Amino acid sequence: LFSLLFGLGLAIQFEHLSTNPHRALLLFRRLIVLLALGFIHLCLIWNGDILTEYAIAGLIFLPFLFGPRWLLASGAATFLGLYLALQVWSPPGLFPSFAAIQRDVQEANLVYASGNFWEVMTFRLREIPLIVPLHIYVFPRTIGLFFLGALIWRSDVVRKPDRAFLFSTAVACVGLGAALIFLKVNGVLASRSLDPVATPAGTILLALGYGATIVAIAELTSGKTLLGWAVPLGRMAFTNYLAQSAIFGWIFYGYGLGQFGRLGAAEALAIGIAVYVGQVFFSAWWLRHFRYGPVEWLWRTLMYGAQQPMALKGSTSAVRRGCKVSGSRRRYLG
Repeated sequence: LFSLLFGLGLAIQFEHLSTNPHRALLLFRRLIVLLALGFIHLCLIWNGDILTEYAIAGLIFLPFLFGPRWLLASGAATFLGLYLALQVWSPPGLFPSFAAIQRDVQEANLVYASGNFWEVMTFRLREIPLIVPLHIYVFPRTIGLFFLGALIWRSDVVRKPDRAFLFSTAVACVGLGAALIFLKVNGVLASRSLDPVATPAGTILLALGYGATIVAIAELTSGKTLLGWAVPLGRMAFTNYLAQSAIFGWIFYGYGLGQFGRLGAAEALAIGIAVYVGQVFFSAWWLRHFRYGPVEWLWRTLMYGAQQPMALKGSTSAVRRGCKVSGSRRRYLG
């Protein structure tokens, strides 16, 4: 679902910059900044980073945004088809051996729980070769969903939503996706070609169904009441993503509270919910005073190569100082 939204977001940016002669350069710079921030996150905070993969996939995908809708549809079908084909014909030797994974888990339980920052970071970097095959494995799905997200935006499904269509899509996708996974889990599928792709295809269908459900609910009269609390959280998704890594790193790694491998599922879930709820309130408070989250502001500033306005009009000390803003400046802030 996040990959789908990332592709949709790139399509929105592409369209927003349609009158800018430097559109391609700005979007290229946007992805390069994402790549740099992702690499820092990967090395210093958490090697489960997804930003680096998204930036690389985005750089490959970017030229296709200049093409027509049929090209986006073909790209989505091609890359998602390749991803599903890899489930049946996986390249030999792609993944590490089970013994290598076991050794890594045993060392991780020791280093992550009790190591200092340098020890944790060193081990995290040594783990990357074990993680890279997973990124290679899902890379076609990531790009395929980028294509699909851009196609959805170009097709006006989100801009001009039809509730009946969205709800029927949600029911169909969730129903079929859940059925495929249920049949896989219960060993009902007898086909050798269908069995490996049931869960991967099912999760893609579920993501589409969940997305259609959320957009359909948002179109209801009570949609803003039901989903409005999540809007600030989503507008600061980049900041919240990195903040979660930093917070959980401090909770679980040895240079913080050292709880890695020491908490049960229920305790870990409670901590996750508490952090999430905290971010809901923090995001709402922050966006009452500022236009963007701090990382979003940095990303936007580096993309345009000029400092972007941060404070919201009417919520800064400038108002208390009684500053008068000219008409042109007022339009810029607005």
